[in-house]
Amino acid sequence: MLNLILFGPPGSGKGTQAAKLVEKYNLVHISTGDLFRREKKSNSPIWQEVQRYIDKGELAPDSITFRLLKAEMDKTPDAVGYILDGFPRNVNQAESLDVFFKKEGTEVSLLIELIVADKEVIKRITSRGKIEGRKDDQDPETVQNRINIYKNQTSPVADHYDKVNKTKRIDGIGTIEEIFERICGVLDAVTV
Repeated sequence: MLNLILFGPPGSGKGTQAAKLVEKYNLVHISTGDLFRREKKSNSPIWQEVQRYIDKGELAPDSITFRLLKAEMDKTPDAVGYILDGFPRNVNQAESLDVFFKKEGTEVSLLIELIVADKEVIKRITSRGKIEGRKDDQDPETVQNRINIYKNQTSPVADHYDKVNKTKRIDGIGTIEEIFERICGVLDAVTV
């Protein structure tokens, strides 16, 4: 089973590349952000539980994220692997993910980190924000703050998997196809 964490700062192209990887490798793409948005839209019991934390200014506990992750994986028991997008967001979550996967009889195969300079990320996100009309994506200071949060809280996850030789860093600059070819080169070397 190939379990891939697609990693990088906001605007690095994770979603775009995930869609292409799903098609080529027949993997199931799981975006924790999408899972939470779906729960919110349906106002599910899980979302109502999450809302209680949000109302107190807190983040939802990891246990809820893992419940959603397990439920999503249970929908595709014959999957050849998964692409996780947006999770784990910190080292504690990475360690919990390792335990979770071990209980499921599998493990994280690889973390692919897309390396993109801050200036390029800001350019990509502000351009996307103008096209999509998202005000939060149009403000370079807000985008820089998201990048800083990524660097301080999230990027150590790559180091966590680097300790066990599971992190591969890919240049995230170029055309969508060029970046995809770089990722495939790494995956093909691992899955052969």
